[in-house]
Amino acid sequence: MFGTKTGRRRGPALALLAAASLVLTLGGCSVGTVTPAEARDQAGSGEGASADAKGGKGGKDSQGGKGETPAGEAVDCTKAKCIALTFDAGPGKDTPRLLDILKEKQVHATFFLLGKKHVVRYPDVVRRIADEGHEVANHTWTHRILTDTDANEVRDELSRTQDAIAKITGRKPTLMRPPQGRTDDTVSDVSRELGLSQVLWSITAKDYSTEDSTLIRQRVLDQAHGDGIILLHDIYKGTVPAVPGIIDELKRQGYTFVTVPQLLAPARPEPGTVYRPERPE
Repeated sequence: MFGTKTGRRRGPALALLAAASLVLTLGGCSVGTVTPAEARDQAGSGEGASADAKGGKGGKDSQGGKGETPAGEAVDCTKAKCIALTFDAGPGKDTPRLLDILKEKQVHATFFLLGKKHVVRYPDVVRRIADEGHEVANHTWTHRILTDTDANEVRDELSRTQDAIAKITGRKPTLMRPPQGRTDDTVSDVSRELGLSQVLWSITAKDYSTEDSTLIRQRVLDQAHGDGIILLHDIYKGTVPAVPGIIDELKRQGYTFVTVPQLLAPARPEPGTVYRPERPE
């Protein structure tokens, strides 16, 4: 999912088709996944819901409207046509511009942040992400493939980023995304220990492979579906310019943008659980 300056490009390791009962075989281990709809069903009439699950934190300056949901408010995604916008591997130099766009469009997103050379390099941006009501999440310290490491290394990759984010925002993330979506039982066990739920995706523009903003936009629109989770990267040149068109068109189609906790509400994200939307065929 994440290209380095040395030119190595890693494509997505997982197929995009998934169901809640589907068992993923990753890294030699079988890991079950839960869809947002299943998470909501399991929560029943709202038992286990929390302020974070209902809407995250913040959103004081946001105004609701068509396709616009303040991050501090609950959303009923059993009725609304919800979709979650997520960004991996930042923050980067273009993230402030992205935050300007999201503020203008009154949309909240979920940011899966890298620790080394990102969180530690852009503390003011991390603070702004949190202050503006977006969900701050963990994408490891160095983007190591967690299924290629042992439990202690997985713990180090996640806990270092947890601590770095907490030092800036005063709050440890409750969500994480494993690099390339690769997870296994060990990753799940360590995530549970650290209080982290795992979040995968169902929509990807493969923006690591192109700088064509029009193509990035079209790829997202072609795959969009209710209860979907969009994967983008705010570190690539073509991505941020594509975001306004993505938001405008999906709003026109009746989508409501939510953070990942809002998508799961009234369920509380369970540590260690792997959440992955089911993409319609």
